[in-house]
Amino acid sequence: MTLHVPASELPILIVTGLAKEMRLAEGPGLAAIASGGDTQRLRKLLADRPAPGCRAVLSFGIAGGLDPSLAAGDVVVATGVVADGERWPAHPALAESFAASLAAGGINVRRADIAGVDHPLLDAESKAKVRETTGAAAVDMESHVASEFAARHGLMFAALRIVCDPATRSMPAAVANALRPDGGIDHFAIVADLLRRPTQLANLSRLAGEARASFRALSRCRDLLGVGRGLPNLLELLGDVA
Repeated sequence: MTLHVPASELPILIVTGLAKEMRLAEGPGLAAIASGGDTQRLRKLLADRPAPGCRAVLSFGIAGGLDPSLAAGDVVVATGVVADGERWPAHPALAESFAASLAAGGINVRRADIAGVDHPLLDAESKAKVRETTGAAAVDMESHVASEFAARHGLMFAALRIVCDPATRSMPAAVANALRPDGGIDHFAIVADLLRRPTQLANLSRLAGEARASFRALSRCRDLLGVGRGLPNLLELLGDVA
């Protein structure tokens, strides 16, 4: 027997890529999932949910920079998500509410489109091509899947992403296979690759510093938006829509 759950009791779904992002996203009335850098796995996780099993969808985490003016730790609130020639708009009132809350906390927010890709962009040339094609300011591997899921079910959608690797930065090869399926970091794989190609050490050290900056910004955004308190701004908007 299928039990009907009132919409007001359904969680807000927060879609992330990394286990660390998922832990930051957890809170009352929130259901957080991590793709582990695998878009097909994310699609399956979403397809396996009761339809839709949530009240709204938020893509939350770090991203690659596409706009050369953005540095590690800069904040992007999506106006929409672009992938494979399609565009899914973010809910304008929600995006505006997020941007206003962050700006009130002293954070400089870029309002712009985010690009979605199924495979990581590991070099500056690939990022430049996606920037030219989409005009997006940042890129990640979850927002396009999350926004398509939200659109399919008529759910409110927003995306908050923090730049980790800037547009002009190429990623060390060691990070290509560094994610476990649960979104955790496979440190042994990184060390093994580093031993094979020690010239990566300088770029890996720089990336680690950029990652620290991006997660500090993500934690700050989490606190300002009240993620640990169930995203009150989003709950208010959901109440207005209802």
